[in-house]
Amino acid sequence: MNLSPKQQKILDCIRESLQQKGRPPTIREIGEVAKISSTSVVNYNLNILQEKGFILRDREVSRGVKLVDLASVVPEGPLSSELVRVPLVGRIVAGLPVPIPETAAAFNVEDTIALTRDIVEERGPVYALEVKGDSMIDALIHDGDIVIMKRQSEANNGDLVAAWLKAEKETTLKRFYRESSDLVRLQPANPTIQPIYVHPANLDIQGKVIAVIRQV
Repeated sequence: MNLSPKQQKILDCIRESLQQKGRPPTIREIGEVAKISSTSVVNYNLNILQEKGFILRDREVSRGVKLVDLASVVPEGPLSSELVRVPLVGRIVAGLPVPIPETAAAFNVEDTIALTRDIVEERGPVYALEVKGDSMIDALIHDGDIVIMKRQSEANNGDLVAAWLKAEKETTLKRFYRESSDLVRLQPANPTIQPIYVHPANLDIQGKVIAVIRQV
């Protein structure tokens, strides 16, 4: 995924700000470092970086840029040239059920993540969720990470799933284990958090994790 010198400079600016200051730069700060006088030009190139899957953006936040660490998960090769647009549909937190789209076509660019086909090998419906919380830290899934989900309503033992608890009205990210015909265990990956035991009738599987995007 080739970047122009200007786009590479912007990407380096974001990375250096995160490493040195612990926060992303503003658009004006990017312009100063990259020697771009127009904020609209900075914004244009940020859009391209998002389309290519290098960053995520929250346009309602001054420093709403997140850097996706594709270097650790994207090898060089022919597969890296094929981009897949994955809908980012929300956060995996307690609350209303996550709306799962039929296709990415219903979403704007700002509502999607561009990833390469070698990351998203699934050809069926997929979607993305931002993780909030630390219940899966021992599975190397941290607060703020992005999980790529395959849309499905069934799960096998050990699958990492987005589970909707009907009575509690909560969505949770846990490993699925069927203990018996009338009991399912939703297992966290954090020794400080207890597993959730639920009757299958009180559970809807909304999807299975197929990839995790680490952010730096």
